[in-house]
Amino acid sequence: QVQLVESGGGLAKPGGSLRLSCTASGFTFSYYAMAWYRQYPRKERELVAAITSTGGDRNYRDSVNGRFTISRDNAKNTVFLQMNSLQPEDTAVYYCNTNPYKNAYWGQGTRVTVSS
Repeated sequence: QVQLVESGGGLAKPGGSLRLSCTASGFTFSYYAMAWYRQYPRKERELVAAITSTGGDRNYRDSVNGRFTISRDNAKNTVFLQMNSLQPEDTAVYYCNTNPYKNAYWGQGTRVTVSS
């Protein structure tokens, strides 16, 4: 049974930082490219950052490029998202999934709120 468990969200002030983690089980994590996605209320999920299976290549949406960093530890089946210089528009629920995503793999997500 596939599980993706996100953690690390919370409340941050504008300009602050958070580090999200996602631990995977039930599939061979190291075989898959992974990504972080986020969802605003009543909107579709959007891809935020992606990383190849080996971690050798990373991509970011323009609005987070230079502020967020995706990384992974294949020995721990975990993917991370370091978020710096947070802005109110980063407020969303963040999910990890494979890239491209598999609908059956969505977890519960972790909520990030950026507010003063």
